[in-house]
Amino acid sequence: MEIKRVCILYFSATGNTEKTVGIIGETLAEAWGVPLERFSFTRPAEREKEYAFQDTDFVMVGAPTYAGKLPNKILPDFQGKLHGNDALAAAVVTFGNRSYDNSLAELCAVLEADGFHTAAGGAFVGRHAFTDRLAEGRPDWNDRQELKNFAAAISDKVNHLTDIPAPIAVPGDATAPYYTPKGTDGQPAKFLKAKPLTDLSRCTNCGACARVCPMGAIDPKDVCSVPGTCIKCQACVRKCTRHAKYFEDAAFLSHVAMLEQNFTEPKKNEAFL
Repeated sequence: MEIKRVCILYFSATGNTEKTVGIIGETLAEAWGVPLERFSFTRPAEREKEYAFQDTDFVMVGAPTYAGKLPNKILPDFQGKLHGNDALAAAVVTFGNRSYDNSLAELCAVLEADGFHTAAGGAFVGRHAFTDRLAEGRPDWNDRQELKNFAAAISDKVNHLTDIPAPIAVPGDATAPYYTPKGTDGQPAKFLKAKPLTDLSRCTNCGACARVCPMGAIDPKDVCSVPGTCIKCQACVRKCTRHAKYFEDAAFLSHVAMLEQNFTEPKKNEAFL
């Protein structure tokens, strides 16, 4: 099948997913000798747009795993704003060294419903948003090689296609419930209402945290105020150069501690063609 353009579209609050799909997309565009176009789906204004593709495009769609599935507050945008129009696609999810559970199955199902034809799928490890102790430094050099090998395999598969492929088969259940976070005591950790706090001795009210928040939850005129929905992506914490943002919700910190105790063993990437 003839591909005239490679596109990457991603929700990536802290940059890991963008980096992952970028490596795959760059490798594919080079292999096919076609242009590469990037579409961020991260900021609120970016998710207000409609994204329409065509049957000569190959589209890499990337999303992080949140509690074993796609981020629930972003899912409606993936379902309503992307229009495949028979474009071939690869579904890519990232996960912070615990498990991707059902996120890849869900993303594949969403893309097929949006008019894409999934030709590949993959789940790749990246540094956990909550802590540097899980998958720090990943994707590393070996991960990058695996991503490039995945791209090469996609290229070979598509080059040999003579018709629309059947939907890619991946593990998981797209309709399964979200994973229930637990604390160090093994009990459910309820931190849905947790929001970032601000160290006033460090904060200069520069507004960077408000600009990077994918939910637009932080008041740009008073960054100590978080009136909107927080999805705990840690973008504000990770991107604050003054280290002024932090979480102190007890249930959230207990969940992070549980992850650090149980999921430090490096997980493997998985790819499906």
